[in-house]
Amino acid sequence: MTTRIETRFAELKRQRRAAFVAYVMCGDPDIETSLAIIKALPSAGADVIEVGLPFTDPMADGPSIQAAGLRALKAGTTLKKTLNVVRRFREGDDVTPIVLMGYYNPIYIHGVDRFLIDAKAAGVDGLILVDMPPEEDNELCIPALKAGLNFIRLATPTTDDKRLPAVLANTSGFVYYVSITGITGSATADSAKVSQAVSRIKRHTELPVCVGFGIRNPEAARAIAEHSDGVAVGTALVDAIRDSLDAESRATPRTVSAVADLVATLAAGVRGARQAAE
Repeated sequence: MTTRIETRFAELKRQRRAAFVAYVMCGDPDIETSLAIIKALPSAGADVIEVGLPFTDPMADGPSIQAAGLRALKAGTTLKKTLNVVRRFREGDDVTPIVLMGYYNPIYIHGVDRFLIDAKAAGVDGLILVDMPPEEDNELCIPALKAGLNFIRLATPTTDDKRLPAVLANTSGFVYYVSITGITGSATADSAKVSQAVSRIKRHTELPVCVGFGIRNPEAARAIAEHSDGVAVGTALVDAIRDSLDAESRATPRTVSAVADLVATLAAGVRGARQAAE
């Protein structure tokens, strides 16, 4: 069975353009505002939505996304509530792919079998778990694939040709290339290096390659989109949420539009890339 992620990338390939992948932390700054933000993303230009699963020890995330996770946890966000947000989003949108991005611990506590049933029922299409290496594929990756969910693996600048086949072995949907060495939001992506890295990965796989980390503005998004199948932005969107909040870190009337407006400008950069390349 074809997933929403596979359908979306097939559509984009026909259109000869890269995807814009938007990341937001579920529950930041509260559940209802978070849902409103996620609902606003597709019309603003997001082709795929990554929904962050808040966790107390987010080792791959920089200060901005760590802070977003803490705001979400303070607002009472749980795995169960995150799945409910996805379920409510699906009531009005049955086509935009949703990827849960986070860490294994909350899923382990929920129970893998129960999680996969609940995630599929809610309308989740794929998983990105930064702390699940290929050596642990039997723990969650293989069961997720059998349940009809894409399991999206991260490749990094330090993933060499010897390691890459193991990383790609059970990956599906797309490959997420981390463009920098380090945590989210810590550096700026270098489009020349990204181009070389994407070409190298594509020698090993037919899957689309999306690039994330270090992309904060339309110019950077456009440059990366010229060399990849997708551009993922998270920290800049999380910062837009943070900057819209009041002194007590509560949502304001500007919060949803601040994110949607930034997504629109970033997505326009991505869409302009293939036009320039043609």
